[in-house]
Amino acid sequence: MKFKLLLLVLVSVCFNLKAQTIPMYVGTYTNGESEGIYKLDFNTRTGALSNLQLAVATQNPSFIAFSPEKNFLYAVGEGETSAVSAFKLKKDGALDFLNTVSSNGKAPCHIFINTSGNKAVVSNYTGGTISLYQINKNGSLEEASQVFDHNTENEKSHAHSAQFFKDDLFVADLGRNAVYQYKLNNNSYELASDAIVKTTGNPGPRHFVLSQNGKHIYVINEHGSSVTSIKRTAKRFKQIDHDSTMSDDYNGENNCADIHLSKDERFLYGSNRGENSIVVFKRNVKTGKLDKIQNMSVHGNWPRNFTLDPTGKFLLAANQISENISVFSIDNATGKLTFLQDLKVPSPVCLLF
Repeated sequence: MKFKLLLLVLVSVCFNLKAQTIPMYVGTYTNGESEGIYKLDFNTRTGALSNLQLAVATQNPSFIAFSPEKNFLYAVGEGETSAVSAFKLKKDGALDFLNTVSSNGKAPCHIFINTSGNKAVVSNYTGGTISLYQINKNGSLEEASQVFDHNTENEKSHAHSAQFFKDDLFVADLGRNAVYQYKLNNNSYELASDAIVKTTGNPGPRHFVLSQNGKHIYVINEHGSSVTSIKRTAKRFKQIDHDSTMSDDYNGENNCADIHLSKDERFLYGSNRGENSIVVFKRNVKTGKLDKIQNMSVHGNWPRNFTLDPTGKFLLAANQISENISVFSIDNATGKLTFLQDLKVPSPVCLLF
């Protein structure tokens, strides 16, 4: 009887340990020791990272994205071939290669999958183009169905990110200092108008995040080290706020990178490369305006990308130059960060749960 009870306890403990461990995938640059996309185990109770394994060998997977059901993974290949690749997840967490298509522009740096899982959009930084793809039921990619060239005679485009929101497509163009809106019309996307809000100087919009209801857009500006807050009205968009991402006492060079909202949308986070910090803003959920409350060191160098874990209790930053991933706990009441630990990983630049 005692043996059976002990066995049940051990089984229960093992089940709980397994249940609180989830996979995290890491996109990298492969010009050093990295070989491609890596997989780590993440403990959602302690925030510990472990069991680093190569999921698949591929060239410069600098940005990765899941299908909605997380049975397929997509990666840009920011290398000589300028490719976009599709992979199928195996039961052991490894990735099976499905196919590769052209990104239709140099230096693809971002990919986003729509909520239905049948469309992908890729941003080509050097090429200044945005490419749209149909995704087959088996997860493979068709050749691009539409390619938008943002370059003009007077302006060089650096398309840096794009996202679908219902029937809209939004694009952040760092080179032309604008966020553009495309609308779906007869199964194809058309540019709705010029930039949704006017910018001054050279802020360099890089990444952006939308509130769940789509009424607010927050754009992180690479060159301007700032966040532009935009409100969607019945007929147009308007800027409602503009905030620095840096500490008041920091005067060095800085380039912003990534941006995310907390699950409850009460807090907004952004990454500073140079100051090497995560900035934390408290968000007014009614007005959408921001109030900066913290700049937390990433305990590393060059946080190109970061993510919040599915529980919303942890933030993880990918520090490209120092080659480590830093883990922070999130105070649910204040949104502030506390450093927990870090792990060495070769050239991490994108984190995906």
